[in-house]
Amino acid sequence: MRTTTCPPTPSPARTAALLIHGLGGTRHDFGVVYRQIGQTGIDTHAITLPGHGTTPDDLSDTRAEEWLDAVTTVYRKLLAQYDTVHVAGMCMGALLAILLCAREQHSVGRLVALSPPLRLDGWSLPWYQRLRHLLYVVPTLAARIKVEEKAPYGIKNTQVRRIVESRFARGDNSHYSWVPLACVREVDRLRRWTRREAARIACPTLIVHAREDELTSLESANQLQRRIPHAEVSVLENSYHMIGMDNDRKQVASQVNDFLLDHPSSGCRSMPMAQRVSRST
Repeated sequence: MRTTTCPPTPSPARTAALLIHGLGGTRHDFGVVYRQIGQTGIDTHAITLPGHGTTPDDLSDTRAEEWLDAVTTVYRKLLAQYDTVHVAGMCMGALLAILLCAREQHSVGRLVALSPPLRLDGWSLPWYQRLRHLLYVVPTLAARIKVEEKAPYGIKNTQVRRIVESRFARGDNSHYSWVPLACVREVDRLRRWTRREAARIACPTLIVHAREDELTSLESANQLQRRIPHAEVSVLENSYHMIGMDNDRKQVASQVNDFLLDHPSSGCRSMPMAQRVSRST
């Protein structure tokens, strides 16, 4: 529970949230977080990134610059329509959200990074995945190699995992069952840019990361917290990578909502949530 004293805030209709999904995904990557944000009165705008929502082959020639251009275009349109614009990203979308906020010097809202993969060092990844960089230099090879989604699919909850498996089996395009190695190369480029530019972020930032994330270790969140000037980290204890739909999904949705509703421009001062681990100063 928080005790808050602040002047009147803008109408909720004048507040928007730009949601950026992960590699091979759609807005469904956010799970219950997407619905919960909308129920607060914040207008949600979930972008579908270039190469997504169709077939995995469309990702073969897609570059990181195209993803950044797409989110920047939507972001600037929202700035012209709303008083407050929040930015939230899941997995690769978290890297895009960080870069967007750094390059645009975002200051009229907050930033949420869910499971940001600054490092690809999760417990489920084979040792030889580090050799992928050698494959990048062979012309056309990376576009022809398929990186398949495999169990546990980022899900610790066995019931939810079965639902995800059934979606893959029937070809549901809410999330691709595989992606070309070429777009993993583009994510690696985003990771390098994020390391270099994260320190430029000017807005309050919440990083939510599972301790048992099978794709990217908790060190990703820790490194980002050290780089981003006003960052807090929330550590989840009962989820894997897809935290918006796993065991801790209600906790994630609640933390994100509380963070976004504490508008940075309103002058509110709140006691931090018990679940947050605040950056030491």
